[in-house]
Amino acid sequence: MKKPNIAKWLDGFLLAGQGILLAFKKLRFVITFLITFIFFGIMMNLLSGGFSKFSLMDSFPVAMKIIGDAFIRIFGVGQPFLEWLPIFLISVMQGILIGLIVLLWHQKRTNGANVEKAGIITGLIALGAGCPTCGTTLLTPLLGALFSTGGLAITSTISTIITIVAIVVAILSLKKLGEETYVMIIDEKYRKESK
Repeated sequence: MKKPNIAKWLDGFLLAGQGILLAFKKLRFVITFLITFIFFGIMMNLLSGGFSKFSLMDSFPVAMKIIGDAFIRIFGVGQPFLEWLPIFLISVMQGILIGLIVLLWHQKRTNGANVEKAGIITGLIALGAGCPTCGTTLLTPLLGALFSTGGLAITSTISTIITIVAIVVAILSLKKLGEETYVMIIDEKYRKESK
């Protein structure tokens, strides 16, 4: 019986990492990454305690203070390390994923590739690389209300499980998109050199 080729699978991660590093040299990717990273970081920090922070936003100055606090918390200010790390990692991965999707879609459209097919694939990737942790933050208050006494323990466990699943899904999505980005950028480089 033939063993699975783990070396080939790990090589895929190496190519994906190189693709992501090459993508950081593209301005379109960097801008998309930063916007997405900040947006997801703020939203996950705002939703981490349920919807309570939104109900406090009754005036513009209060809303700006709450959003400012959520922005600062992206970088770990005023947060325990173990609460900060998953939100930060998922925000970074989500930023990279959406940045790669935008970069790939733009390159395929610019190079005259099958744009319709690229658009469908991009949409599927975006759905597959969604943000389960954001879903957790929406689910937590609901579960807390349904299971009032044991709700906190249940929601904490579910939140941890979904966070782990979110990180695994994001890593696998990064592998796929990173490999495709690497191939696309190297192909573009060789085309320019051959002209």
